Amino acid sequence: MTKRDYYEVLGVSKSSSETEIKASYRKLAMKYHPDRNPGDKEAEEKFKEAAEAYEVLMEPNKRARYDQFGHAGMRGTGFDQGFSNVNDIFTHFSDIFGGGSIFDEIFGQGGSRRHSGRHKQPGIQGNDLKITLRLSLEEIAEGVEKTLKVKRYEKCVHCSGSGAKSSSGTAECTTCHGGGEVRTVSRSMFGQFVNIQVCPSCNGEGRVIKEKCHNCTGEGRERKESTMKVKIPAGVSTGNYIPLRGEGDAGIRGGGSGDLIVLIEEQEHKYFVREEDDIHYDLTISITDAVLGTEVEVPALTGNVVLKIESGTQPGKILRLRDKGIRHLNHSGRGDQLVHINVYIPNKLSSKEKEVFKELSKSEHIKPKSKGGENRSKGFFNKVKESFS
Repeated sequence: MTKRDYYEVLGVSKSSSETEIKASYRKLAMKYHPDRNPGDKEAEEKFKEAAEAYEVLMEPNKRARYDQFGHAGMRGTGFDQGFSNVNDIFTHFSDIFGGGSIFDEIFGQGGSRRHSGRHKQPGIQGNDLKITLRLSLEEIAEGVEKTLKVKRYEKCVHCSGSGAKSSSGTAECTTCHGGGEVRTVSRSMFGQFVNIQVCPSCNGEGRVIKEKCHNCTGEGRERKESTMKVKIPAGVSTGNYIPLRGEGDAGIRGGGSGDLIVLIEEQEHKYFVREEDDIHYDLTISITDAVLGTEVEVPALTGNVVLKIESGTQPGKILRLRDKGIRHLNHSGRGDQLVHINVYIPNKLSSKEKEVFKELSKSEHIKPKSKGGENRSKGFFNKVKESFS
């Protein structure tokens, strides 16, 4: 059978570096490895072909000889006959890489030695829990302490979390002999492979219960409803969360407790709209109050406040109440309350009221003074008069 060109076998060019050759061979070795293709003779032949090409092209002297003379240059080196079986491949690669081989890197034989230590762990970790906490804008503005009710697993009071009757205790797991892990050894043409898994009998704990607690049936925990207090800082907003470490579900048989995640949800307010740490409030006043000025009581987060409306206040004007907003979350100070002024235009007037407005429309003080605004003002008052007629 005519041998294929080694460069063609690995899918590389004659100018390819050792790194490129190694990367290409890695893909082929993974694809055609006999353990992944049991009983597939074609895959085994391709695996041997790739291994032969790789060993020649990765050794500088052999590669130079092959580049000059082709397959004829390999005569007398052992490569003119190729690998007789896959075990030959392992032997040759062990020689090249000094006792290890590329297969250690590809298939993890070397990595398995890192897990030789015991995997024993106390119990099983408890789950994290989440709870949504709805807060009013007043609570957010100043910060608040809330009492939470949480249904969770807690340590069993009868066995103190061990899961066993106090008189019986626990014993070393006979499956893993206290190691918390089991190893399965398989042999192949490449040598010995060790698969390490958590012990199914003790779940990695290394010990088993001789006689289970009658209250928790061996889990070491029981379902309860608990109350706890949590301090919410001022300035939080929807989407913020507060982690309470160790306040989640208790672990199984002494395992660590999970966390309780408190998710913040801001309630919609009756009067205010929040913008970061400022709050916005719409105030509607009469025409006469806008013209003459007045004092009006408006709501605030800390109680009502008296707001002075200057005479001649225009619709759309924004009045700022300093430090009447929300306390900042990450620094001192607080936001403001912004009052948006709207002027109420009545749509129903008595005959006497209409006459008053008609007389006012003749006054120069009623008309806007801005340049080019006269025509627009006439149009405005005409519409007002039409609505009252």
